[in-house]
Amino acid sequence: MYTISLGDDGAELRPLETWHAEQFLAHLERGREFIGQHISFGSNIQDVASARGLLRSYADKRAADIGSLHGIWLDGTLVGGLLFRIFDAEGGNCEIGCWLEPAAAGRGLVTRGARVLIDWAVLERGIHRVEWVASSENGPSLNVARRLGMKREGVLREASTHKGVKQDLEVWSVLAAEWRARVDPARSERKALARRL
Repeated sequence: MYTISLGDDGAELRPLETWHAEQFLAHLERGREFIGQHISFGSNIQDVASARGLLRSYADKRAADIGSLHGIWLDGTLVGGLLFRIFDAEGGNCEIGCWLEPAAAGRGLVTRGARVLIDWAVLERGIHRVEWVASSENGPSLNVARRLGMKREGVLREASTHKGVKQDLEVWSVLAAEWRARVDPARSERKALARRL
């Protein structure tokens, strides 16, 4: 399977699969409170069996070509990840999301990993629109959307409930033509990396 370097700091993007269940659980335990500030991802994972169940559900999505999980490892330790929550190749649309444990925050890992995934979606799979949805309170996630060159399309007011509180969700996106037009001297190298997904 693929392993893609995300820079000189030992960060790597790899598939996050069912056999990673113990690592995934340990990672969630380290970051549960931090991860759960704005999203419920992994909140029901309390043991290896439930960790394996979530990973298996995304393995099934990947097999059906409707979603996937990708882990971020730093110096050999799983510290976060990215996912295609929705992947509709026929319709040309997908939604990408992320999570990190606190020790990995502030290093640009999500932005670097997301660039690889968006390259793959747009350049290899022909996706037309990549969407990013985050709570209006989740500043770090919104900053990733900005760094990726996405445009803020609007706010879905009180569209979600998290920990019993209604939250506004911001919708950001980038279109294939916009992504291709961005000036990036590393584009050819990233495209080659994206082919490995």
